[in-house]
Formats: sequence, structure tokens, C-alpha cells
Amino acid sequence: MAIRPIAVLGLLTAVPQWLVAQAVPPLDQLAIRLAAMTAVSGYERAMGDTLLTLLPGATRDRVGNIVLTLGAGEPRILVACPIDEPGLVVGGIRPDGYLTLRRVGPSPGPLADQQLEGQRVTVFGRSGPIPGVVGVRSVHLTRGRSMGDTPFTFDDAYLDVGADSAAQVARLGIEVLSPVARAKEPTRYGDTLLAAPVAGRRAAMAALLLAARATRAARGTVMVAFVVEQSFTRRGLLSIVRTKGPFAQTLLIDPSAAAGSPGGNAAPDPDLPSKPELWGLGLRYPGTPVETVSLQEAERLELKLRARLGGGE
Repeated sequence: MAIRPIAVLGLLTAVPQWLVAQAVPPLDQLAIRLAAMTAVSGYERAMGDTLLTLLPGATRDRVGNIVLTLGAGEPRILVACPIDEPGLVVGGIRPDGYLTLRRVGPSPGPLADQQLEGQRVTVFGRSGPIPGVVGVRSVHLTRGRSMGDTPFTFDDAYLDVGADSAAQVARLGIEVLSPVARAKEPTRYGDTLLAAPVAGRRAAMAALLLAARATRAARGTVMVAFVVEQSFTRRGLLSIVRTKGPFAQTLLIDPSAAAGSPGGNAAPDPDLPSKPELWGLGLRYPGTPVETVSLQEAERLELKLRARLGGGE
């Protein structure tokens, strides 16, 4: 007897959540998937939802960290990886429908503002992502006039989302503090290279996620945490240390900090009992829209993390 389409749909919707959570692509595909997502500091919830789907047993704590506990007893080890990125938010909505911008956290680099002018961006409003473009100065209106030597900054930016009024902007679901990011098109090139904004952090996230799924702590407790707001206030990491510690060892997986990118943050903090051990990845052009990471190196990082999570070195 033929199965009616509605019955097939019913079978698909009845698949247990734990089975859905097992469908994880290999590291290179997972890194590309994560690199296509946006998680501006303070607005990481969508990224956290994805991690919860991919990491069975993980939970979201009160500040938004995604946490998985492996093993039990002593020693207690924390392995953390940031999921956020420097970015922008809507700073104002003009009567003519244009948007102004404000930065969240530190600048990703000395040329970050100039790299924004004339570029496609995405605004994440209540109704979903909205495409837009940052305007450029008109060469016709400024011809023959001195514009000075001051470079373009985000304070000069006017963002066009195709609206003619503030009311149209509101109907798009955009409001003040809606996060804004460059439109992302992760690009794989060469044999193993991936280029995208914060590509290093996304590849590190993929490596830690796959390692956590594949191992169980051989001795003691290993807490795996994907932490929020590391680029801005380090709120996620500090919350884990204060509420779940003390830890005999803290390992921070953060290529941005290891590369000295302005978006990274590995400075000593008086609220941490000791400076975390820092693991990174070799990056090219860190802090730029074409930050590049080797996926082959990320695979080696995954193997190192498996050994560390399993109690080895």
C-alpha cells in the first residue's frame, strides 16, 4: 500500500530529538556552517540554539553559555571557547528610513570601519534577518569640495534597508539595538583554507564541539563551555569561573586572542584565580572580513582536544 504524503510528513516530525542531534557534519563543513552565522557580543542566542542541537547533554546557563559536563569528581578542568564576535547594532532610526550604527565591543582592527563603507550587511530584527547596504559618499555631490583627510568611520555610516520611513523600518522588525554584521560568505580556497569574519573562532568551535561529542572524561570532571561576550566584558567566562569553580586548570580555545586580534581578549583579570592556558590556531589577516584559518590545523586541534578532554596531554 502506498504511503500518503501526510503520513510521511508525520514520520519525519516524529523523529526523536536525540537522533536529530546526532547528524553532525565533518569538521570542515561544520566550520563553514558556523562561519556563516553571526553572534555579535550580547546577541549570541541563535548560535547557542545551534550548539544545543549539535551537542547532546549540553545546557544553557543563566548568562547564555552553552555548557556540557563530562565525568565527575576531581580534578576539575574547564575548557572554554568564545562564540561571540565584535560587531555593530542599530544606534538610531531616522525619519527618512536610514539607520545609524553603534559599535559593540572593541574594533576588530584599525581598518574595520573603512572596510564597512559601501558593503552589504545583515540586520537581525524581530522578524528575521534583513539585508542592507552601508551608503557611500556621492562623488557627484562632493566633486570639487574638500572632504578633508578624516577616514570613514562607523559614525559616518548610513544604513539603507530599503525603507522610506521609520514606520517602514518598524514593519521590518528592526529596532534600536538590533544587531548588525557584514553579510557573510565563507569561502574555502586552496587545499584547506577557510576565509570569513572570525573564521578562527568558528573553526575552533567546530573542533571543540566534535571533540566533546567523541570523548568522555577518563578521570575527574571536564566542563566544556562555549562562552558569551568574551570580546566585550568576558561575562560568560567569568560567570562560569565564579559559579562552577574552582577549577584546577582553565583552558581557553581562542585563536583571536592568541593572534593578538583586537577582537580577542586574553588579558589577565583579577576575578580569575589564574591566567587561562591559551590555545589558538594560526591565522592570516586576523580581525578582517577575510580572516583565514587552516582547516587541516583545526583538525589537529580537534585531536589535541580529544586527548585533553579524555585526561591525556
